[in-house]
Amino acid sequence: MITQKEITLNETSYPVKATIYQNTDIVPRACVLYFHGGGLLYGSRLDLPELHLNSLTDAGCVIISYDYPLAPAVKIDFIINNVVDSINHYVKHPMRYAARELPYFLWGRSAGAYLCLLASASGRLLLPPNGILSYYGYGFLCDSWFSTPSKYYCTLPAVPESCLLAVSDRVHTEGDLDTHYSIYVYARQTGTWKSLFYDGRDKCFFLDYSLRACDKLPAPLFCAHSINDTDVPYSEFLELCGKYRAEKFIVSRAMHDFDRDETDSLTVQLLKATVHFLEIHLI
Repeated sequence: MITQKEITLNETSYPVKATIYQNTDIVPRACVLYFHGGGLLYGSRLDLPELHLNSLTDAGCVIISYDYPLAPAVKIDFIINNVVDSINHYVKHPMRYAARELPYFLWGRSAGAYLCLLASASGRLLLPPNGILSYYGYGFLCDSWFSTPSKYYCTLPAVPESCLLAVSDRVHTEGDLDTHYSIYVYARQTGTWKSLFYDGRDKCFFLDYSLRACDKLPAPLFCAHSINDTDVPYSEFLELCGKYRAEKFIVSRAMHDFDRDETDSLTVQLLKATVHFLEIHLI
């Protein structure tokens, strides 16, 4: 049986919540620290499908899903500092999450994967993870795709700049689809996405908030991606895998978060490959 528990992290740079999932019938072997997607602009820590929760907890993993502050109310420096704090909170206080100290993995989907990769590359983690799971993640390794209008998003009805007024400028960690998703669509239609989470020179962005200056990650990497991804180009995935010799899981679906379809056999295969990666790197 899967249990669900919520805790609040007051020791981080900005207080966030974490939800802990565990199958109490199985002896835990590892903790998987999860960060959700949403282009840094929207999303929720409660977005994991039931199939994902069951697959990993049945394999003896405790899943810890974290909040993080969202842009444009805050910028990437604030966000990544909070993510690093959350990971280090687990390292310093493992008994708040599980009955005993366990090795940990990082897992992110889309923007969450980017944050896991950036945190790992920062050199600021008190203990490196045993591995990193990147589902359709990125490191801003290829030019232009994130700073020019997206062909896919330009096929959708145009979203006006006034959508920005619907979102609070106070720091917050929950980005409801009804209000926040339109900001992401607007940003990708206009090529202004990066400006919503970063202020500064491009040179500093690529040095500090991309993976271009990081030659080696502190842990093995698993990357899953669709050839026809509508958000993150396949070329970005290839650069990421080539740079860090990642284990690859490739599908051909005309969507970004292809694993949201729990009835798709490829989603089942992805989760089996994920569990296999976790088991290998627990040794």
